[in-house]
Amino acid sequence: MRLGVLDVGSNTVHLLVVDAHRGAHPWPAHSEKTVLRLAEQIGPDGAIAEAGADALVEAVSLARTSAAGLKVDDLIAFATSAVRDATNAAEVLARVWDAAGVRLEVLAGADEARLTFLAVRRWFGWSAGRLLVLDIGGGSLEIAAGIDEDPDVAVSLPLGAGRLTRDRLGIDPESTAPPTPEQVDELRQYVDGLLDPVVERMLTVGWERPVATSKTFRTLARLAGAAPSGAGLWARRRLTRAGLRQVLGFIRHIPPVQLVELEGVSAGRAHQVLAGAVVAESVMRRLGVDSLDICPWALREGVILSRLDQLAPV
Repeated sequence: MRLGVLDVGSNTVHLLVVDAHRGAHPWPAHSEKTVLRLAEQIGPDGAIAEAGADALVEAVSLARTSAAGLKVDDLIAFATSAVRDATNAAEVLARVWDAAGVRLEVLAGADEARLTFLAVRRWFGWSAGRLLVLDIGGGSLEIAAGIDEDPDVAVSLPLGAGRLTRDRLGIDPESTAPPTPEQVDELRQYVDGLLDPVVERMLTVGWERPVATSKTFRTLARLAGAAPSGAGLWARRRLTRAGLRQVLGFIRHIPPVQLVELEGVSAGRAHQVLAGAVVAESVMRRLGVDSLDICPWALREGVILSRLDQLAPV
């Protein structure tokens, strides 16, 4: 079957179309994305700004048209933390349905962590043993661990790179000066504070193989010397804590407007790299993780696999 997944995230609206059936590898047939940075378009009242809602409706409408043109058999549309946490979420969802004809399902943070964990488990297989899975998005950090396809523990924290860039560092893509050392230190303390109640719980569960996924971790791994995207899906990529500390040490001194010049850093997320690096360093340090394997599959693939599991065997 041809399956479409429309992911309304905190940074992008991403349509992924795959050809697959139950038990088969889902092969991508089409991918398109629109950068909206919804996590940065939430006002002091917690509501998505009018311009952000307008852009979301337009992006979802375009994705729906693309899906129809590609003759998608089933379109699964979901939203994550930016919409989930918005005070006007119900209004925005109603607008999307009325104007674009797409009903967005809002994923709970724990469900987001579970579906991402499923994708990582399928990618690495049972030989990976107990997994720890970390995922830094635009609005939240997901952590999950366990031995099965459904993790023993799955948590979500409001520690996304976009959210922290806006709320804690106060920078935007055009900022010409890096955050002050005091801002970075305060951000680290804030992240550590939110991690406190989670660390002991995760350490109790334990793991054999720590894994990271998401654009943020892939970018940090590339900056630390991992293979570029051109090396292909199967190239093994890792991020060590030592390499991450080196990356953090130099990007904290680079103005956000110049970070895009670094190899592997996308224009739409360049200014969020520092906040993402702070979160990554904190969670690796607090959990005692020295090295992370980078998994190319994440939430979208988890949604696809979950849907395929519901189909009758071919």
